Amino acid sequence: MNAFVNIANLLKSAKEFFPFHGGVHPPENKAQSTQLPIAQLPMPERLILPLRQHVGNMPKVRVNVGEQVLKGQLLAEADGNVSAAIHAPTSGVISAIEDSIIPHPSGLPDRCMILTPDNHDAWIEKSATDWRNTERAELVKKLRTSGIVGLGGATFPTHIKLNAQGKSGVHTLVINAAECEPYITCDDMLMRERADEIIKGIAIAQHLLGATRVLIGIEDNKPEAAASMRAAIIDGMEVKTVPTLYPSGDARRLIYLLLGLEIPSDKRSTDVGIQVFNVATVLALHRYFDFGEPSLSRIVSMTGDVTQPQNFEILFGTPVGDLVKAAGGAKPSVNRYIMGGPMMGFDLPAFNRENMAVPLTKAANCIIAASPALFAEPPPAMPCIRCARCADACPVSLQPQELYWFAKGNEFEKAREYKLFDCIECGACSYVCPSNIPLVQYYRFGKSEIIALDRAKEAADIARERNDFKLERIEREKTERAERNAAKGLAAKEAAAKKEVTVLNTIDAAPSDVAAEANLAVAPAIEDKKAAIAAAIERAKALKAAQSDAPKNVAEVTSAVEAEIKAIDARREAAAEKVAAIGGTEPAITKLADVAPQITTQSDIDAEAKQAKIAAAIAKAKAAKQAANQQSESALNMDKATKVDDEKAVEAIAETAIKVSAPVVSQVSSVEQEQHDKQMKIAAAIERAKAAKAAKLAADS
Repeated sequence: MNAFVNIANLLKSAKEFFPFHGGVHPPENKAQSTQLPIAQLPMPERLILPLRQHVGNMPKVRVNVGEQVLKGQLLAEADGNVSAAIHAPTSGVISAIEDSIIPHPSGLPDRCMILTPDNHDAWIEKSATDWRNTERAELVKKLRTSGIVGLGGATFPTHIKLNAQGKSGVHTLVINAAECEPYITCDDMLMRERADEIIKGIAIAQHLLGATRVLIGIEDNKPEAAASMRAAIIDGMEVKTVPTLYPSGDARRLIYLLLGLEIPSDKRSTDVGIQVFNVATVLALHRYFDFGEPSLSRIVSMTGDVTQPQNFEILFGTPVGDLVKAAGGAKPSVNRYIMGGPMMGFDLPAFNRENMAVPLTKAANCIIAASPALFAEPPPAMPCIRCARCADACPVSLQPQELYWFAKGNEFEKAREYKLFDCIECGACSYVCPSNIPLVQYYRFGKSEIIALDRAKEAADIARERNDFKLERIEREKTERAERNAAKGLAAKEAAAKKEVTVLNTIDAAPSDVAAEANLAVAPAIEDKKAAIAAAIERAKALKAAQSDAPKNVAEVTSAVEAEIKAIDARREAAAEKVAAIGGTEPAITKLADVAPQITTQSDIDAEAKQAKIAAAIAKAKAAKQAANQQSESALNMDKATKVDDEKAVEAIAETAIKVSAPVVSQVSSVEQEQHDKQMKIAAAIERAKAAKAAKLAADS
């Protein structure tokens, strides 16, 4: 009968929707929790607020232990773009910030804030926002502090979705009210009771996105909710019913059902001008902008084997045990609690039938008290018989059996090629598998392994890039350092050469500091040498003058002697002529002869005296000439000595200049030696680095 009704509904609405491939229709089990209206859960004794309640970064805590807080006060602010804030669900005291068990398949503890209510429920000062007359960018920026995330189960920060306009903007807003999974009825009851608030929230989202069209998709098993929404909609909005077929609540499946448009797996819906929001999310937008209330609570379906299944509005952080008690308590047969629906939900850790301390978070849309009567233990998995039922049921048109073999055989690249990441993990394949193979678990395993491998590869690539960059930087620094050292060495050599030239020029030319010091050091010796040289020169000049005058004196004496001799000879001839004139006889002549000797003798005496004078003059001349020769030789020797002394003085000046300039030359030499040592060290370091690199490459290979 039910199958006939479903077929009739499909035929009736065939022109109003576009059916997608696959899908299943498990028992709905929704009527149990829709018999009573939404109830307000009593204030719990304590609220456990996990910091991880959304997709993205963990928020930063802004309160301290022991601090008194008010309802709506910011406890942890969003950290980064993909993050969401957490606010105090009620007034009270932060009693602890510690690790505690959170609702997660791993069952591991995580950081939580423990709030002890004071039962006053005192609000912060609230203020509404005139969103119609406020800039869109300002509204989105303000929304970042609201803590609102997708309340359909994905928990993606809403401010990011409202800020995502795609390439050409958003023209269609789709409101997801399908609620396709069994047992879950929170959205159904929300639309029945608070349709007006939902429509106000839709208007805000439409304004922020700039959408011109709004489609509200509701499964046809919720006629009361559809009627309530149709009565509340305004212009530009349209309610469309879709067949009850799991997983029609998936965003991409719902878009296809409503518009016949399939979103490529590598694109987002905003890339084609469509954005999707859950009905509970848009209601939170209304509460925030119109009343100034951040995200503090949500509607949760408490169903399964409890005394009274019902939907409750709970504060975030409420322990599951309080929700179970509000539903009349769990039946004795309950052996676990499922968070979410039976198709995509997971078992909560730390099971306790009456005292579950695990907190409810923004992702909690349903808690099912499960028992073997409701959910029998699955039989052991049998080998795959390749019946292809999983492929027929897959709403994404994958090949689940192939993905199963690849994941089981660790052929992850093959699984990637077969579009493993297109799998939405809806569980339709596992639901229809006759061999009871938990296919979704294999897909999750394959995805996690591929992600781990990709991260490891990315880390290795980053490490390799960093290492290559490091080696390149080291080589570049070595080259630059070598160039700098070479430039410094060249500059030092040029400076040393300039200093040497300056010193030499100073010594050779004008008096500079070095020459002055040298002159100061040898000045006394130079003055003494100059005086000695001057005296020697004067003596040499005197001796040379005397030597030049000696031949002149000898010639004068010789001329005088010769004149005297000529006078004597003349007197002798005159005497002879007198004797002849008298006419003397022989005796007379003899007598004259006798007189003549006497006369001759007297003249001889005079002649001898003259000759003695001449001899003395000649001797004196010879002696003078000899003395002149000796003085000339002495002057020459003195001149030679003077030249030697001059050379010695010049050598002393040079030695003193060298001593004065020695520190400069030594400094230049030390700079050259230092540059040479640095270059040798650099060369040695380069050789060691090359050897280490070669050794590492050899070890890696």
